[in-house]
Amino acid sequence: MSAGTAAWRPTRVEVDLECIRHNVGLFVELAGPACQVMAIVKADGYGHGAVETARAALQGGARRLGVALVEEGEELREAGLTAPIHLLFEPPPEAAARVAELDLIPTVYTTSYAHALSRAAVAGDGKLKLHIKIDTGMHRMGADPAEAAALVLEVASLPGIEVEGIYTHLANASLPGDPFSTQQWEVFRQVLEEVEAKGVEVPLRHVAASGASLSFPDSRLEMIRLGIAMYGLLPGSEYRGNLDLRPALSIKTRISRVFRVCEAEGVSYGLTYRCERDTWIAVLPIGYADGLPRALSNRWEVLIAGKRYPQVGTVCMDLCMVDLVEDSYEPGEEVTVIGGYGADEWGVERAAEVLGTINYEVVCGIGKRVPRIYLNRL
Repeated sequence: MSAGTAAWRPTRVEVDLECIRHNVGLFVELAGPACQVMAIVKADGYGHGAVETARAALQGGARRLGVALVEEGEELREAGLTAPIHLLFEPPPEAAARVAELDLIPTVYTTSYAHALSRAAVAGDGKLKLHIKIDTGMHRMGADPAEAAALVLEVASLPGIEVEGIYTHLANASLPGDPFSTQQWEVFRQVLEEVEAKGVEVPLRHVAASGASLSFPDSRLEMIRLGIAMYGLLPGSEYRGNLDLRPALSIKTRISRVFRVCEAEGVSYGLTYRCERDTWIAVLPIGYADGLPRALSNRWEVLIAGKRYPQVGTVCMDLCMVDLVEDSYEPGEEVTVIGGYGADEWGVERAAEVLGTINYEVVCGIGKRVPRIYLNRL
């Protein structure tokens, strides 16, 4: 979205980059100097904007970045970011040449992709670092533990390839102390022993994402992958209060229309809300196409001039309505739809709770047409 278009639209996401730097700094200190922090900025930085949050994370002490797609790595490189960028999933083997060209650090769990990377590295007269992922029980992506040592040995022997890392992902780290995490950890340790027994040294071992970094210190090893907590959001409800996490994102807009509605009259599609009294209704230029879910209809509150007002009627694609009760405001009055740091009661965590989902989905669901405005750039 161009700067001009962003200026025309009163609805915007505000991202406080100082919160990002603060949150990353907490985990850099927690992990200690022997453990690197990889900042995960896939899915457009969890809806916050990949490039700006990546820069802030590096300023906060992260040393590496993580993405899911080749295209996401390409965006970061085109923005001038030179830090190591990890590709967390295998793309089709046909993408191997582009992975090498962008100097990404790919994840490998199949021999076909490993061989494609080797050919691309040799063709480019370079050396390609990669990390091998082990499926220790999540049953999503990764090599079978029974075949992992053989895979590592085969990949390490390929020309143009350096096996820099080996890792796994925990299925239940959102639940501190969950026994399945311990089970996965033991499987991973066994794989490491088998790899070492074959004489292959792998310098970077990593298991912990945000949750395990807090609750499972042994799993930090040489690197942690910092995702949701980097944005000031909880890796699970049981982590509340563990660290001074500061939510970086808020959604704001301005009233576009105010009008009078009489008692018993309905509002919006389906007339799902009927006014209990004569009242003022404000129309806000934000809807489900922007990331305000329709499922929040008649279940949410916004903040205007320091006061809370209920969202009423069905949330539309582009608009929603608010009952101003006894008050009236002029068009142009600012509205906080979802709050950021210091606004937990109507922030992302609260929205996820009302929706019966997770905070990841709330922030990743914010539409591309909503401009991102960055505060506290360095």
